[in-house]
Amino acid sequence: MQTLSREVRAMGYRKLSARPKHHAQAEGAIAAFKKNFPATLAGIAADQGRDLDAIEVWFQDEARVGQKNGITRRWARRGSRPSAPQDQRYASTYIFGAVCPQEGKGAALVLPLCNTAGMNLHLREISDMVSPGRHAVLLFDQAGWHLSGEVTVPSNMTLLPLPAKCPELNVMENVWQFRRDNWVSNRVFLSYDHNVAHCSRAWNQFIDQPLRNMAIRLRGWAHRF
Repeated sequence: MQTLSREVRAMGYRKLSARPKHHAQAEGAIAAFKKNFPATLAGIAADQGRDLDAIEVWFQDEARVGQKNGITRRWARRGSRPSAPQDQRYASTYIFGAVCPQEGKGAALVLPLCNTAGMNLHLREISDMVSPGRHAVLLFDQAGWHLSGEVTVPSNMTLLPLPAKCPELNVMENVWQFRRDNWVSNRVFLSYDHNVAHCSRAWNQFIDQPLRNMAIRLRGWAHRF
């Protein structure tokens, strides 16, 4: 097995984490969105009477964190079988997270439910993080609570839904994976409050590393054109 691994690596292959891809994704949807994004962003800037330099591109998503948590890889001596605690209870909380990759900043709320009311609270939180005199373009998936007629959009923000079933375009998917691998998995949450406290601490630890989270989140199609 080690010989095979060396041969495969010599051919330029590595064992990499796969990005999620929806089985019903429309062919060409991602390529078309990327191609049209510069023009879309320029149109939003013109509508707001601003230069492109005054536009902040944000990405938003939610993640559930439950007591029945995941188990991920961990460092251990070769040949051993490491164990990790795993709860069997089902109490959950939800992280509403958003990041502005180019600025290395983010905004999050930990809430008991994932719904339109939570989305409105999160939009206000993001709005407060937008730099004075600038306008945010917020990209997110097409979940029902994102597109509800009851969503209240702050004046310094424009909402831009991503194509349906295209999670690869949302950099928050990478943020959630990094968070699971480093801070959330392999743990037992004693209570709902313990869950909330840990989720808040994990998010703050991530945001306190701007260079790392910029490396995880920057996308050429969204920031280099």
